[in-house]
Amino acid sequence: MSHAPSKIAVLGAGSWGTALAALMARHGHRTVLWGRDEKIAADLNTLHENTRYLPGIALPDTLTATTDLAQAMADADMILVVVPSHAFNETLRALAPLRGQDVGVAWATKGFEPGSGRFLHEVAQELLGEDVPLAVVTGPSFAKEVAQGLPTALTVHGNHPEFAQVVAEVLHGPAFRAYTGEDMVGAELGGAMKNVLAVATGVADGMELGLNARAGLITRGLNEMLRLAAAIGARPETLMGLAGLGDLVLTCTGDLSRNRRLGLALGRGQALADAVREIGQVVESVQTADEVMRAAEREGIDLPISSAVRDVLHGRMTPAEGLQQLLAREQKPEYPETLFRDRV
Repeated sequence: MSHAPSKIAVLGAGSWGTALAALMARHGHRTVLWGRDEKIAADLNTLHENTRYLPGIALPDTLTATTDLAQAMADADMILVVVPSHAFNETLRALAPLRGQDVGVAWATKGFEPGSGRFLHEVAQELLGEDVPLAVVTGPSFAKEVAQGLPTALTVHGNHPEFAQVVAEVLHGPAFRAYTGEDMVGAELGGAMKNVLAVATGVADGMELGLNARAGLITRGLNEMLRLAAAIGARPETLMGLAGLGDLVLTCTGDLSRNRRLGLALGRGQALADAVREIGQVVESVQTADEVMRAAEREGIDLPISSAVRDVLHGRMTPAEGLQQLLAREQKPEYPETLFRDRV
């Protein structure tokens, strides 16, 4: 598949799914957005606005929405899944029998499969088959800014270079740069781990620990990403690019980040349940911290920041105790000697 798709089905009408669907519709592609909420679909079709998730932002009138999955999938020759990670398995099971032959599936979902800890491309391969073209869309991107047409750069990593190129081309436009790669493991690891690390920087900022502390946490968080990436066979350059460092910086410093806002609330002494309720959307870090630490423990890797975030999110320690634990660690080299040795 190397030609531009004639119809794109975007599954998931939250803020990110709506923003990406609007982007592709603005680029002249016939785009249909599917979601479960009838009011959201009706508002999109009549008011050209997602009044719940992107209020006040005008969407292209060429973008149509439906709550009928079969209708969204009919004749689609590219599928983009943009649902929370906990709904990913269910959504792929629903789309599998409706997918046309040779139609590739991309997703802009970040995180692991809850419970199993699997990467989403592993879930997709199991449910759709090994030969289906797959791609993950990831990088530093707040939905609101994309919907507003502000400049953004993302990356598309896939198992079929031709399909990743098609996905990148339909996203690429005057204010939107899309790059490509073939490291799905690294791309998905970066997109998931940055949510955990954003909680840590949010906590530090909520405790008013200063800009030095924030920069230190971001940099040592990147170190944790790189060490886990090396252990599971991802490429370090993926984590140094948009999927890792780019997304990490955005999520750790931008107040549109739900995970950063969760950390800010915890750092100011708010209870976890109250903070999640106030944010009002899915906060991926609560589940992702468990999966990151499960992978780290399986590989025998010490990730002190991610570990502290997990313990704070489970109420095993206070943010202040987590900070004290990090500061009490012994002095050591910044990077283990072996991290890049095999890859230079």
